[in-house]
Amino acid sequence: MAKAKWTNTQDIKNRYASASFVGCNRVVFNLKGNEYRLIVAVAYRIGAVYIKFIGTHAEYDKVDAETVETE
Repeated sequence: MAKAKWTNTQDIKNRYASASFVGCNRVVFNLKGNEYRLIVAVAYRIGAVYIKFIGTHAEYDKVDAETVETE
């Protein structure tokens, strides 16, 4: 992600076909064969990605991907 130049959701989808978009500019990535989930908020204008959640699939099932914040 550090070298990515995403300007819209299609840029992400072109690179990560399994990425899911959940609203509020948030994207869910499946990691390690869907064992883990990563939720990020993307600020397209400034080119920043903010980690909102990382955890197991079971932990992911207990959060709201649109509102969860890292602690």
